[in-house]
Amino acid sequence: MKKLLLIAGLIVTITVNAQKKNSPPFFAATISAEDMKRHLYIIASKEMEGRDTPSPGLEKAATYIENHFRALNLLPGNNGSYRQQYPVYKDSMLATSLKINNNALTLARDFQPSVSANHTTELRFSEVVFAGYGIVDNELNAYKDLDVSGKLVMILDGSPTGYKATASGFSSPASATVKARQAQQRGAAAVLIIYSALRPFMSTAAYELNGYLAKVQPLSFTVTEKVAETIMGADGKGLIEKMKTSPLPAKTYKADIDLSYAETAKVAYASNVVAVLEGTDKKDEYVIVTAHYDHVGKRNDSTIYYGADDDGSGTTGILELAEAFAKAKAAGKGPRRSIVFMTVSGEEKGLWGSEYYANHPVFPIEKTSVDLNIDMIGRTGTEYLKDKDSTNYLYVIGDDKLSSELAPITDMVNAKYSKLKLDRKYNDPNDPNRFYFRSDHYNFAEKGIPVIFYFNGTHADYHRTTDTPDKINYKLMAKRAQLVFYTAWEMANRDAMLKRDLKLEKPKGF
Repeated sequence: MKKLLLIAGLIVTITVNAQKKNSPPFFAATISAEDMKRHLYIIASKEMEGRDTPSPGLEKAATYIENHFRALNLLPGNNGSYRQQYPVYKDSMLATSLKINNNALTLARDFQPSVSANHTTELRFSEVVFAGYGIVDNELNAYKDLDVSGKLVMILDGSPTGYKATASGFSSPASATVKARQAQQRGAAAVLIIYSALRPFMSTAAYELNGYLAKVQPLSFTVTEKVAETIMGADGKGLIEKMKTSPLPAKTYKADIDLSYAETAKVAYASNVVAVLEGTDKKDEYVIVTAHYDHVGKRNDSTIYYGADDDGSGTTGILELAEAFAKAKAAGKGPRRSIVFMTVSGEEKGLWGSEYYANHPVFPIEKTSVDLNIDMIGRTGTEYLKDKDSTNYLYVIGDDKLSSELAPITDMVNAKYSKLKLDRKYNDPNDPNRFYFRSDHYNFAEKGIPVIFYFNGTHADYHRTTDTPDKINYKLMAKRAQLVFYTAWEMANRDAMLKRDLKLEKPKGF
């Protein structure tokens, strides 16, 4: 009898151990602080030069990621390649001129062109339409009763006294970008923007993702107050101060204006690095896990912005999740849905890589259940430095936006496995930081794909040269990455894709 009981007990022990070995916690445990540290010290190393988009350092990081995916025997994610390459465009000025009544003005002293917005052309006008500050917002409309179609418009930088914008930053109706857009929508051919002082002039613009536009923007120049006075006469004398106390009405001024601009464009290439772990019975449905592997590069060819937390931590998380799922599949516990591991570039420039993927998807949007986006998971954010949960929290953003099923699943998975404090304060549509719109998940959400953005919050080293690997809490970083693993496991193995039953409401300005 004792022998039989020992045999029975041994069978139970073997069965229990086998279950533990093939369980999600077993594979999640392979996401270790030690491995994350090893990867991150390479990704955020001096050799990667801050991983600017595009740059040789970014290409080195892409090669490292690709080699890791290949070593795990993951499938190339883009028609036989691990790279989804996309072009970026940089405009440089060749020549420009501005004349008023046949008198040539001096570049950088009297005027300067918008290198990023302008296109090669020559224009001549016999009059200029002054439209105040050029703001259109709520009850304020600088173009009321004005016809500016095909005309040269002149507006003032800034905003009138007491004005409160309905949006901030580049989305503010008082920003030069939005003012130019308002003029464009009304058919203006060119815009002069009056500044109290011209900024240092750069003849080469930064790289841009969208090199092809549906329609050209108005030719745009910034000019000094003295130039405005030359056009407007007495009305333009002391114009900036005058507009603060007794604003001038819109008015058309006669003047012969010659504008010319010539440019050349350089094309470079960057890439997303994409790998796939094929699913079983639902392999034609997809769970995508993303992080951006770029950062902001270096300055003066020597000052490196290492980007260890932003977003070397998320990139490292992708590498470790890919390895954990690869080990699960090798053990016969592969996911039902295919999992796409994607590190994107150009996030710091305006979510370039994820935008390109969203508009050129490799895998069907309608068959993509969720995007789990990891952007900064290696540090304690400023708001939690003195909190009792400073080493056991994570901001979860966006899980309440597009699917009513997602937040409950997040809570269930966390309660079962990770037991982190999940902070959803940034789900508030009125959050002034607008983090929901500031990382790569947003381009997936724009296409209707439910998303979660995992984030530790900003800190004193955010976007500074001091965001280095030695400041990362690797144990906390591994625990956060394990939560993403458990969530991806649940998403990849549940019977149905997530419902898309909620509508995303955007704040004004988006």
